[in-house]
Amino acid sequence: MRITTIIGAGALLMALSGGSAFSAGDSGGGSSNASSQCSNGKVYSEQMQKCVDAEEGRLSDDEIYETGRAYAHAGRYGEAITVLSTIAANGDPRVLNYLGYSHRKQGRIAVGLGYYEEALRLNPDFTLARSYMGEAYLQLGDVDAAKAQLIEIAARCGTGCDEYLALDREIGDHLKGI
Repeated sequence: MRITTIIGAGALLMALSGGSAFSAGDSGGGSSNASSQCSNGKVYSEQMQKCVDAEEGRLSDDEIYETGRAYAHAGRYGEAITVLSTIAANGDPRVLNYLGYSHRKQGRIAVGLGYYEEALRLNPDFTLARSYMGEAYLQLGDVDAAKAQLIEIAARCGTGCDEYLALDREIGDHLKGI
């Protein structure tokens, strides 16, 4: 079940972003692209082999999270919020992070910051949330707060990790006026 959930979510992510779900030579274990047909905040259920409402009791939190994350990365922020909100109360920092991301991308920066803060309260070492929080601070013009998150990221994963490099680049671009 876990493998098909990951494959199904991966296929959805790639389909939503316009790419191919699998690299050349990787058949993906027989998973179909049915998940790419989901819309309106629905989640593909491997068990039921169809798109269902996120509130459907048979979906795992991982299926819901992966679908919400895929919607967010595809720029479908409203659908991401709809899907992820169904499991936000479970206190998964990953879910809270992508709720923050989706709200921030829709222009609700303060709401996004609240979700990032809650994710970091639950897991202070969650560097992706720190990176996104830094980006939110940049949107507000608070470079010092963004730099503070960069320092926190460096303390947790060094200056070579993806989260550090992404936020460092964003701060540099912001300072250059890009």
